[in-house]
Amino acid sequence: MEASETLALTVSPPDAGARLDQCLAQSLGWSRARLQKLVKSGLVLVNGEVRPASYRVREGDTLVVRVPPPSPSHLAPEALPLTILFEDRDLLVVNKPPGLVVHPGAGHRAGTLLNALVHHCPDLRDIGEVSRPGLVHRLDKDTSGLLVVAKTSLAHASLVAQFQAHAITKRYQALVWGRLPEIEGEIDKEVGRHPTARQKMSVHARRGKSALTFWRVLREFPGPLTLVELTPQTGRTHQLRVHLASEGHPVLGDSAYGGGVSRLAGHPKLTGLKPLVHRQLLHAWRLGITHPRTGEPMTWETPLPEDFQAVINCLKSTCS
Repeated sequence: MEASETLALTVSPPDAGARLDQCLAQSLGWSRARLQKLVKSGLVLVNGEVRPASYRVREGDTLVVRVPPPSPSHLAPEALPLTILFEDRDLLVVNKPPGLVVHPGAGHRAGTLLNALVHHCPDLRDIGEVSRPGLVHRLDKDTSGLLVVAKTSLAHASLVAQFQAHAITKRYQALVWGRLPEIEGEIDKEVGRHPTARQKMSVHARRGKSALTFWRVLREFPGPLTLVELTPQTGRTHQLRVHLASEGHPVLGDSAYGGGVSRLAGHPKLTGLKPLVHRQLLHAWRLGITHPRTGEPMTWETPLPEDFQAVINCLKSTCS
């Protein structure tokens, strides 16, 4: 989209009473943060007048959004290896290896998954946010596994809506410290920015957001260590790592949240693991969505990466 664009819509009865930014986010499939910037800049009109993002829309209101042309993208394409599990005109599903940053940011201006994606698919630059084209979710640098990318505006809007409605299935496996109290359970704690360590998240944040994680024990090992399956119902930053740490079961290798390899020193039977653990052992192994064009349910799975599997194999040999 090279020129500015004007979008107009009328508030329908189901949306009446919603915040202006929330109503537009649901209708357009855009992030509320992006819409709030447009509202603050006076680029959103309600019946011809500027209103705040908190304005409660009414049935029949006419909403006009003036979308400025995107800023030039400085995202450089790079011929980096990609493990693609699925691709069609709308979607791309990749298996992200551990240690790969998803998108450029402070300290990581190049060499990211997104640099590789725009090399593979140049048209991706025009999809979604200019700084993170095509992306509708992310994985931490040291978390491995499945990630879906939108290649068209249709797909982007649909996937954003599916994430907002918690209609996308994401399942992870993690190796955590300790024994969980039951075979399965849930962690329902708000997650937000840590009150003092701003690079971290916490369940004791001043302004936390609701976060829910379901967990299930897969296998117990000496240490004690436990392999668990995790199903997040929300997508807060570091949610799984923070939730597990808050229950006293941080992910093995996660030094930021108390699960670092230094803990292995207190367990003589686990000393063989130390050279094998170089990151938090958290892997997004299963992803399920509804295809944005066909409406077909689609699911992908990927096994544990080599480094994670090596730790499991070592623990199995210890158990035998």
